[in-house]
Amino acid sequence: MTTTAKEPAKATQAPLTEIVIPVRNEAKMLPSSIHRLHDYLVQNFPYPFLITIAESGSVDSTRDVGAALARRFPEVEFVSLDGRGRGLALRHVWAESRADVVSYMDADLSIDLNGFLPLVAPLASGHSDLAIGTRHARGASVRRSLLRSVLSRTYNLILRIVLGVNFSDAQCGFKAGRREVVQALLPTVHDDKWFFDTELLCVAQRQGMRIHEVPVDCLDDPETSVDIRRTVWDMLRGVVRVAGRRMRGSLIRPLPPHLQRPKLLAGPVHRFLRFAAVGAVTGVLHVLLYLGFRTMMPALPANGLGLLLATVLNTAANRRITFGVQTRHDMFRHQAKGAVAFLISLLCVSASLLALGPHASRAVELCVLLAGDALASLLRFTLMQQWVFARPAGEGNGGPVR
Repeated sequence: MTTTAKEPAKATQAPLTEIVIPVRNEAKMLPSSIHRLHDYLVQNFPYPFLITIAESGSVDSTRDVGAALARRFPEVEFVSLDGRGRGLALRHVWAESRADVVSYMDADLSIDLNGFLPLVAPLASGHSDLAIGTRHARGASVRRSLLRSVLSRTYNLILRIVLGVNFSDAQCGFKAGRREVVQALLPTVHDDKWFFDTELLCVAQRQGMRIHEVPVDCLDDPETSVDIRRTVWDMLRGVVRVAGRRMRGSLIRPLPPHLQRPKLLAGPVHRFLRFAAVGAVTGVLHVLLYLGFRTMMPALPANGLGLLLATVLNTAANRRITFGVQTRHDMFRHQAKGAVAFLISLLCVSASLLALGPHASRAVELCVLLAGDALASLLRFTLMQQWVFARPAGEGNGGPVR
């Protein structure tokens, strides 16, 4: 990726914050948005600032409009990039920024600008590492279509269940971060499109960064050019990819000592939700393996073999996702202890299958199998928390548990 055009910087001192406006084919909207944002900051923001228009992939006159705005206002810069993607634009500008705080807003300025100073203040003071606007917290005021509201809440629920995130609104186009923190995290963020800021937040949380949330007022543009179907698909692919990286432990990378944060233990409710999510996936795998083996052998050995394979995967996944063990240390000891949980599960389900007798229908067998799995899961969670992954006094857990 190369820069095809850039207006030279005119500021003589490093600004407190650089506000990036990523754009593509926004020639009609851009002048009014930049005038409005610039006027607001001049009148209401008491610190030096820089507005950077980051264009990528436009086929209209956005480049000419952006360059003209940069020539008109001393506090506005324009950069044009080869390639396309909001993440691409943010990554490029943030990586080269000299500001103390880097931020971005959507080009339609759908978020009330009165939320900008509360967004930046905890970062400038050093209290927080990143800050996001949220439309889903008490105090927020939102006017948007029912479809977009449902999609947004569903997406954030998926993030909470699958990735265990704590922030409430990953999609809001109103985010900021301390420059040194963001630049340290950028190499770990792989997406360059719509999932970029969600992935950045997931990486930041895994590194123990403090994420501040600001309730915002939002009025969505009904004429937005965003392809909702394509965006949803890209974001779901991003969730799957980050979930895989999380299981492999690749969301964590060494940070400078002064940016490292204490690793906090997850609460019992969050831990159980993660355990339940892992259990749901491996439970489905167990059923599929059982049905496959059942065509070749009786119910008891089919269940035993399927449960053994599913349990090995379940223990490995719970090491990473539920209990946050990021190293290979004690991996075989954990699997050996997990085998005890396997035996308990096997006894629970096998006893149920034996009680049915040889003439039970396949549907009844499956119902008993699922009920036995549910009971065994409760026993496994208790064993894992109190014994398998319990940390001896004075020892760490090999990685963050969040």
